[in-house]
Amino acid sequence: MKPEVKVIQQATFSKNIKTYIVLVVSFFLFISIIGIPILIVWLLGLGQHIGKKYYNSLECQLTTKHLEFKKGVFFRVEKTIPLENIQDLTFIENPILKYLDLRVLKIETAGNSNPKGSDMKLIGIVDAHDFKTTVLEQRELLQNNSGSVQSTNDEKGKTEVLLEDIKEILLDIRKNQK
Repeated sequence: MKPEVKVIQQATFSKNIKTYIVLVVSFFLFISIIGIPILIVWLLGLGQHIGKKYYNSLECQLTTKHLEFKKGVFFRVEKTIPLENIQDLTFIENPILKYLDLRVLKIETAGNSNPKGSDMKLIGIVDAHDFKTTVLEQRELLQNNSGSVQSTNDEKGKTEVLLEDIKEILLDIRKNQK
């Protein structure tokens, strides 16, 4: 019987993400010469609309075994990372993020196949430090529980070997008494 997977914490996201999306895309449109005409449309309302849709699409939850994340406006991305694979949780800040009071929580996993160096980046989680602490505590709890199951199995195997040895000794004693 599999243990039930339970949601431990549902992350909430700051509404400042909408402004962040508008500013970041505006910057990239501005530095590209072709993007300057699009920048006008972006700033007149398209950016706010896309930022709102992106914000509404964000979901992140910590379960007893996984960290699950969903995002996307045009392309929907859903990621599930097993807690036992998480190697590192890092905070990233830059001047724009600091101004908007946002944090990026970068999650790196074991066997990382992503050339950019992380498996997931969560932008704008409210109380990001508390969320990070909860993820690390749950990962530790999961590792300790799986470790105790492993040690119990090891002890069981040693006990069986010991009982087999005792059985052989008793059989030898019985043969010698006859």
